Amino acid sequence: MSLFDLTGKVAIVTGSTRGIGEAIVHRMAEHGAKVVVSSRKADSCEKVAGEINAKHADSAIAVPCNISDKADLQRLVDTTMKKWGRVDSLVCNAAVNPYFGPSKDLPDDAFDKIMGANIKSNHWLAHMVLPQMVERKDGSITIISSIGGLRGSPILGAYCVSKAADMQLARNLAVEYGPSNIRVNCIAPGLIKTYFAKALWDNPDILERSTSGAPLKRIGMPDEIAGAAVFLASPAGAFMTGQTMVIDGGATAA
Repeated sequence: MSLFDLTGKVAIVTGSTRGIGEAIVHRMAEHGAKVVVSSRKADSCEKVAGEINAKHADSAIAVPCNISDKADLQRLVDTTMKKWGRVDSLVCNAAVNPYFGPSKDLPDDAFDKIMGANIKSNHWLAHMVLPQMVERKDGSITIISSIGGLRGSPILGAYCVSKAADMQLARNLAVEYGPSNIRVNCIAPGLIKTYFAKALWDNPDILERSTSGAPLKRIGMPDEIAGAAVFLASPAGAFMTGQTMVIDGGATAA
């Protein structure tokens, strides 16, 4: 367990009241971390934090946050620092995709919303936690990207562009901050059974088409991503930086 021990570590996870983010805060707390549960809705944050604290006393706080609001992101970091005095691990999980369809019909405001929430907010938040990581010469940042960032899509074009940009953001930050012993990586999930991806798995016929070409021939579960996030935040991932971990049931290999 020592390789994956997060005792004494503090982690902020955005978008952590359902799906992949919720699985990550639960598993990080299970491995000893203090976790900050964050999403837009306060009641949802309190619910998840309460569930964690019921199992692991005083291990979670709820801090609602709109990732598209820079001041709100700073409040998220400031609240964490006031409570626990440090941020050891940042997991940028929250993302949006308000548009499905061909790129020629993509409204400008939808494009701006996707790029702002999926790229710029991660850039902002990373630089809000980096100064104290640099001071301590330790820290990890993990961005939840997508296999959409590795291939084109006729209906998710802007989202895929944003997820490819997240991979490059991780590489750039890894190069800049590696000398300060700060690691920055991405996780690129394939199809996971989350509310965010419900349109791709709720219908059995669509689910069959979505998974039939992958070697494992099934949808993934949030916990199957959470383990990778624990790895990247723990001593087990201490020599990994600037990389994208693809966890997709083999979809991109087939």
